Amino acid sequence: MYIDLSELGPDAVYIQMIQTLIPRPIAWVLSENEGGNLNLAPFSYFNAVCSDPPLIMLSIGRKPDGSNKDTRVNIEQRGHFVIHIPHREQARVLTQTSATRAAGVSELEEVGLETVPFEGFSLPRLAECRIAYACERHEIREIGGTPQSLILGRVRRIYVDDGVTVRDGKGRLKVDAAKVDPLGRLGASEYVAFGEVIRVPRPA
Repeated sequence: MYIDLSELGPDAVYIQMIQTLIPRPIAWVLSENEGGNLNLAPFSYFNAVCSDPPLIMLSIGRKPDGSNKDTRVNIEQRGHFVIHIPHREQARVLTQTSATRAAGVSELEEVGLETVPFEGFSLPRLAECRIAYACERHEIREIGGTPQSLILGRVRRIYVDDGVTVRDGKGRLKVDAAKVDPLGRLGASEYVAFGEVIRVPRPA
């Protein structure tokens, strides 16, 4: 089967993209609302795009009424945010934070998630996430016909839970992916939990 995207409308294209580009990492983004409380929302158009400077990309669509989502507004207006990597046990609460809410509503307060200080950064992090990135707005671009907000965030600090780190044979710090147990995004209402690790040496 071949799918000609030129024959499909934007909604159908989106469905084909999210069902085929799998699994996708999930950015669980904490940002600061105008009133000072905290917003939390997941996005799976997300990845690292550069190491010098260290940049992470988020692509954020619009609310059903066409207005910008709170995460995008908060990042544009205040410039700082925290991206978390969710794990298997957080699938249900993560999904709860994806609901469209009125501007200024705090998802953290609604679902009862705990935060702790992010050392050296202006915003806290989710206490139960094993990896978190302290980010500052680098650039925002509007792309496409919807449009989407392409957000580049500069990573200033990374938090990694000590319980998911090990030392390799040369004494170097290594993150044990199985202990992180990251949650991945599929299509529709489906997620994928972490599975078998396959090690294939790279050619010399």
